[in-house]
Amino acid sequence: MMTSGTFRYPATLRQWAAGFTIVELMVVITIIAVLAGLVLSTAGYVQKKGATSRASGEIAAMAAALENYKADNGEYPSNSAANSYNSISLLQALMPSNGGKVYYEFKTNSITNTGILDPFGLNYGYQYPGASNHNGTNFYDLWSSAGGSGNSAKWIKNW
Repeated sequence: MMTSGTFRYPATLRQWAAGFTIVELMVVITIIAVLAGLVLSTAGYVQKKGATSRASGEIAAMAAALENYKADNGEYPSNSAANSYNSISLLQALMPSNGGKVYYEFKTNSITNTGILDPFGLNYGYQYPGASNHNGTNFYDLWSSAGGSGNSAKWIKNW
């Protein structure tokens, strides 16, 4: 019989009730891992979406600069045989290093010795005359491969 008003658990039961079981800890770690995976995958999607939007805006701005170039020079800048499809000829025409008229000022961190980098870290593609199906005879192709996608349907382009 109990003479005092309090009941005490034996020492072994008190130790068990004070801590977490390994199963509880594993459940918590699993939940945290799942939530972290969801956050990281969402962050990657948002970054890719932002890069796609930025590339679309840059292509539109370069297209406007190319129209200004054509108005001044009578035609779009052409590719040389050595750098066909690279954007180096586009860079030299729109932002000449010899002090000529600047049609578009590229950020210094987006310029390399092979051309102009898109937001995905790859070169923009440029070709004049263009090979894609356009209306008319005087046209160019300007594109970003959207991170190196081999599927041209996923590319960001001016046509």
